[in-house]
Amino acid sequence: MRVCEHMFVAADTAKILHADLDAFYASVEQRDDPRLRGRPVIVGAGVVLACSYEAKALGVRTAMSGGQARQRCPQAIVVEPRMSAYLEASRAVFKVFEDTTPLVEGLSIDEAFLDVGGLAKISGTPVEIARRLRADVLARVGLPITVGVARTKFLAKVASGIAKPDGLLEVPPAYELEFLHPLDVSRLWGVGEVTAEKLRTRGLTKVGDVAQLPEAALVAMLGRASGRHLHALAHNRDPRPIEVGKRRRSIGSQRALGRSPKSPATLDAILAGLVDRITRRMRSAGRSGRTVTLRLRFDDFTRATRSHTLPQATDQTRAVLITARALLAAAQPLITTQGLTMIGISVGNLENEAALQLALPFDKAANNELDAALDQVKDKFGTNAITRGILLGRDQGLTVPMLPD
Repeated sequence: MRVCEHMFVAADTAKILHADLDAFYASVEQRDDPRLRGRPVIVGAGVVLACSYEAKALGVRTAMSGGQARQRCPQAIVVEPRMSAYLEASRAVFKVFEDTTPLVEGLSIDEAFLDVGGLAKISGTPVEIARRLRADVLARVGLPITVGVARTKFLAKVASGIAKPDGLLEVPPAYELEFLHPLDVSRLWGVGEVTAEKLRTRGLTKVGDVAQLPEAALVAMLGRASGRHLHALAHNRDPRPIEVGKRRRSIGSQRALGRSPKSPATLDAILAGLVDRITRRMRSAGRSGRTVTLRLRFDDFTRATRSHTLPQATDQTRAVLITARALLAAAQPLITTQGLTMIGISVGNLENEAALQLALPFDKAANNELDAALDQVKDKFGTNAITRGILLGRDQGLTVPMLPD
């Protein structure tokens, strides 16, 4: 096991940890099957859901097609995903987090922020706590984890990304900009491929280049929200505190499709299955939402997003599906010309059901009773006990484990 630990030395200390499990799905497989340790492992046959660092070193990447991954790494061992095992491992790791500090903000099933600023007298410095956290996760769960330590959430996440795999990196306040400014612009939170390319074409390749620009110049280049956001991050201005019990802003699901052409009927069936899954999760969590968003990824890896905001929040499967189908129909010409490798749907602008003003039941086709009945059947007999006719005989894909809302 490779252990890498870096540290900038300074009198001041940071207090936020970003803990991120390394190649999570693949690490669980290597933990549970000793024959896989030290070898290139790919989780998922049709599409790469995760891969070990041994496979990454040979060019395999998440979301790559299985055929392309095997071309780059013929010696890779491909295993079927075991979502229940990953969920169990996640719960065990979060128990370690919660035993470390009560201030834990989960980001996904394999990463979280921890605030350890008030634990100096009983647990030691943040770096000492981070070392102990890594040791505890390895001893109690059997998985490697990387931890970044910094004053802000943004910089702690950057630090953990650089320290991977199986590392620890602290960035004290006195050395923040010295650490941050030489990094590639893609390290800025929220900078994807499109924004990174837009910045690079203007000669802005490093975070320090972005920091030297006035905020107004970035706003003119990227828009008000993105420009102000990146200007703040380039100076490590991130005042967000750790939010315990934070509820998610949207609930969604997506499906990788591979590169083979898909008929409109097939895409409609996949969309219906995703909407069924999402709205059931919404009702289970007591959430309703107003904004339906369709996300698409094309053959050339470019992406497109389409959204529509409803007049009032809903958790009804029928209402969300009608909206999602309209968005998909509008995007069909683009899909026909560019191909489609991923489709995703989400519902945002979420509200708690208790805070909603009830609408008068003028819509006789609202299907509230049907949704409730189907939920009860699936809760009692399993998710595959009852399904839509158009989904019979179709692979509905995997249900990826998520943090509870």
